[in-house]
Amino acid sequence: RLRELRLLEEPVVVLGDFNVIPTKTDCHDPNSWLHDAIFQPEVRRAFQKLLNLGYTDSLKMFCLKEKIYTYWDYQRRSWENNFGIRIDHCLLSPQAADKLQGIKIYSSVRQLEKPSDHVPVSITLSG
Repeated sequence: RLRELRLLEEPVVVLGDFNVIPTKTDCHDPNSWLHDAIFQPEVRRAFQKLLNLGYTDSLKMFCLKEKIYTYWDYQRRSWENNFGIRIDHCLLSPQAADKLQGIKIYSSVRQLEKPSDHVPVSITLSG
C-alpha cells in the first residue's frame, strides 16, 4: 500500500508503533535486544525497504546526532535509567518531507502516574 501511495506524488504521513528497532543507535543497549523479534535482521530489512520506497524517517531528519527513544519498558527501571528504544516512527513521502517544520517527542509524559510505555510523537507540516 505504501508503494501505491508513494506513486500518487502527494504528501503521505505514516506514523505509529512499528515495533521495529531500525538500527543499533535506536536502542540503549543493542546486545540486550539481539534475540528479540523487533531487532531481528529480517524485521530491520523490512523497515529499510519502506525507506527504500522513498519515505523519510523524519525523527532521524531532526535528531541525527542524538539518541532518541519513544519506548521504555516497565522492567529494569528502564525509564529511570534511560534504557529506551525507538520503535515509534514517522515516515514521510518526499512531498510531506518538504513540508516538515518540526517534530516533538513528548518524553515527559513517561514520568506521569501510570503512563504508557510509549510516549506520544507529533510532527508539524507547513500549509
